[in-house]
Amino acid sequence: MAEAKIKVIGAGLAGCEAAYQASRLGVKVELYEMKPEKFTPAHSYSGLAELVCSNSLRSNQLNNAVGLLKAEMQMLGSLILEAAYATEVPAGSALAVNRELFSNYVTDKIKSDPNITVIEGEVDKIDADSIVVVASGPLTTEPLANAISEITGGGELHFFDAAAPIVDFSTVDLDKAFFASRYGKGSPTDYLNCPMTEEEYDAFYNALVSADVAPLKAFDKELQSDLTVFEGCMPVEVMAKRGYDTLRFGPMKPVGLPVPSTGEDAYATVQLRRENKEGTMYNIVGFQTHLTFGEQKRVFRMIPGLEGAEFFRYGVMHRNTYLNSPGFLTPTYATANRSSLFFAGQMTGVEGYVESASSGFVAGVNAARLALGEEPIIFPKETEIGALAHYVSEGGVSSSFQPMNANFGIIAPFEKKIKGGKKNRNEAYAARSLSIIESDFGFFKKNENTR
Repeated sequence: MAEAKIKVIGAGLAGCEAAYQASRLGVKVELYEMKPEKFTPAHSYSGLAELVCSNSLRSNQLNNAVGLLKAEMQMLGSLILEAAYATEVPAGSALAVNRELFSNYVTDKIKSDPNITVIEGEVDKIDADSIVVVASGPLTTEPLANAISEITGGGELHFFDAAAPIVDFSTVDLDKAFFASRYGKGSPTDYLNCPMTEEEYDAFYNALVSADVAPLKAFDKELQSDLTVFEGCMPVEVMAKRGYDTLRFGPMKPVGLPVPSTGEDAYATVQLRRENKEGTMYNIVGFQTHLTFGEQKRVFRMIPGLEGAEFFRYGVMHRNTYLNSPGFLTPTYATANRSSLFFAGQMTGVEGYVESASSGFVAGVNAARLALGEEPIIFPKETEIGALAHYVSEGGVSSSFQPMNANFGIIAPFEKKIKGGKKNRNEAYAARSLSIIESDFGFFKKNENTR
């Protein structure tokens, strides 16, 4: 019988997790990394699993979705979580690490693993005769991006991420917001509407045009000029600066949306569109933005009905090579038309360090199982690791797929409403998820190595 082996392209968090998990299952891994021969504009450290933005892996609390995801991955035996806790620095209720020590820890683990061979140099093609996990990241080089485009047909690969904020429906004030589709067309529950008086619009407008924007990184500079060309990517704050009434004739057009209490159109109306089948998430239509997260929270909470809104994700605009994954990828992160080709990391449409590592875990395990002739493992939607995989493979109900962080809006809801508010609901989600991981997938942690 031929030796079981796979190839992993990219040694970031997702690639290292994928390689490590495959090795734990006794599979040989060739891990390709172009550093130190070549660096992207975001990278500067020679070690593997480099953290290029914040040193924080965010909340450790179980009533926070990324905290739950970390707990799941710890139970499953994640390398990235092992490294993070081994190199932890004080950060309150969050998990933050010493960047260099974290990278060094992962590098040592990978390079000392007898099942993993690290091959340095840029990859510009994808071997059709091998089991491959592509984890090349959001700044994938042009030659490899072209190779991926050949596989996807070109139209499935995006290079900019321009997304509007997504709101937790349960935190919207329905005494102010109302359900309706413009001119009564379509299902009324597809849209939530937040009407504004002239005074409310005036205050919102002035806050929006004076709000602080996030600084552009060097590799995002081209995005700044492209946004002046692509109207569909225009940040809402840039649109507003074109003139006081621009938003009222654009994404905040009130026409065809009479306010139930008056029967009249408002001065301006913000629409929120259903983001998933369950109706737990709504995105703010036309509000892609480059404001800082703090400013988004401050300014967008001035919208009537959103004063107490919680955001599953904030709006983003940055360079990001990612796939239009729904229908193209499966919940194992394998491509639907080629079972031996997997993708992992931000390229799949997950956002964040922990989320990227979780996709690497699932892809690495399933690539290894394929090499061993075993059936794939699909994590259920009741877990956060499974919910992310299903979101990537299925998307929401809107036609435009956007990358997503871990959040409770994508996890399978309970049949009955959990009493006691959001905190109780989230704790119930976490308890259910960890019970499933322990009972159905505990063998990952217990069986440390089968080689």
